[in-house]
Amino acid sequence: MSVYLPKQYVECKIVQVGCVLAKIRHNDSIECAGGFKTLTQTELKIMNTFEIFADSSANLPDGLIEKHNINIISYTCIVNGEERLCYVPNGDFTQTAKKFYEDLRNGADVKTSLIDEQRIIEAVTPAMQSGRDAVFITISAGISGTYNQAIEAKKTLEKQFPRCKLYVCDSANASLGEGLLVLKAADLRDMGESAEACAKWINTNAYKLNSYLTVGDLKFLKKGGRISAAAAIAGTILNIKPLIRADGGSPAKLAFYAKERGRKKALTAILEACKTRAVNIENQTVAIAHADCEEDALYLAETLKTQYGVKDVIIEYYDLCTGSHAGPGTVALFFMGKDRKTETLSAQTAVAGKTAVQKN
Repeated sequence: MSVYLPKQYVECKIVQVGCVLAKIRHNDSIECAGGFKTLTQTELKIMNTFEIFADSSANLPDGLIEKHNINIISYTCIVNGEERLCYVPNGDFTQTAKKFYEDLRNGADVKTSLIDEQRIIEAVTPAMQSGRDAVFITISAGISGTYNQAIEAKKTLEKQFPRCKLYVCDSANASLGEGLLVLKAADLRDMGESAEACAKWINTNAYKLNSYLTVGDLKFLKKGGRISAAAAIAGTILNIKPLIRADGGSPAKLAFYAKERGRKKALTAILEACKTRAVNIENQTVAIAHADCEEDALYLAETLKTQYGVKDVIIEYYDLCTGSHAGPGTVALFFMGKDRKTETLSAQTAVAGKTAVQKN
């Protein structure tokens, strides 16, 4: 016997079954006075459950991925001719990242590529086949072609499953800048919001997620063609540290905006940017990603807690895809703040306006 779920309960976690309240369970069943009943796909659709997908650039720790029921589609990289997944579920990412960045220090040849349309279709099909809508949040379209591949996948999937929708969102960020937006989408879903409402929130607020970083070694920016060989040599001799941020362009890119002499001054500049641009920082989750420079990440976290009143900080090794272009020693800070689109990124260095991470 089917359970009728009135339309007004579509976005509720507690729904009415007949004349009693029933609680939705994680195993697609409901608990009510009459016991348990497995939900049909129609009932699941009516109750507005949907799946959240992100590429592995989102950089989220396994614990948060599992807690928030997020699906990750991994990038791949080629290291000295050997293909590696950038993310393996329930793998030891810390050890994987340490080895990866050590390989880079030792001169490994690394190549990365986008996530193509077919892999996205394969990942999302089971959700839509079961009657669920999906939201896929990607790395900035200005950094990778994955977003455009997802748009093509959307056309194919919605044609194959006309009753379902795939909402594709450009995070306008990378690493945990993308990851924090993914977590917000999961929070909204768990509060009962629809896939469409979550996608709308991401599209409206992506440019309020601010990303600031500095690198440890200029040779990786030189290798990617972001700076000249002469500039890399001079910068290394003078201990110049470039400061990079996600800009306000459409699509957003990681761009140079300033430089400091010395690592400590570069870290201080990142903290100052946070102080100037963050909004209500004491009541938000702030994230730090590092490419095997944990001491600097801990320094940023401690300063944020003791001097800025931040209570919740995520620290994770930098995702391998974009991390391969920035190199070991990269450290990045991510927070919600002023809208990047409302400001013009001024050219403060000779390389201003160039992107710091090349597009896959």
